[in-house]
Formats: sequence, structure tokens, C-alpha cells
Amino acid sequence: MKTLGLWLFIFGAGSFLLNVFGMEFRLLSWIDNWGPTVGIAIRVGLVVVGAVLWLLGNKQEKAAAASGGDA
Repeated sequence: MKTLGLWLFIFGAGSFLLNVFGMEFRLLSWIDNWGPTVGIAIRVGLVVVGAVLWLLGNKQEKAAAASGGDA
């Protein structure tokens, strides 16, 4: 979960940065098909969901380490 969250965050944030320069990841080239507003919403969603998954995974990992590792 932590790794997936990290990748979603990276793709969302990277997509924002690339979009400023008129570029896009090939994997995410479909994002602006419905217009720039929806594209921004999808990018924000990727960043938020990625951050939440990463934080939850990090918390779960710490809890597993504290309880002996069998979580």
C-alpha cells in the first residue's frame, strides 16, 4: 500500500509539473481529454490518494514493527 501510494503521488505531482511545460507522462496522456478542469481534478486526486495510501502504509508498517512484525 505504501509503495502504490508513493507511485500515485509521484505521477500526480510529476503530471502537474510536466503540464506546466506543455508535456505529460505517456501513461497519463488521457487526463486532459475531458478538459483542463477535470485534468487538474484527476491530478489532485492522484496526489491526495497517493499521500493517504502512503501515510496509512507507513502507519501500518510502524504498528507492525511495534507489535512484533506479524501484522
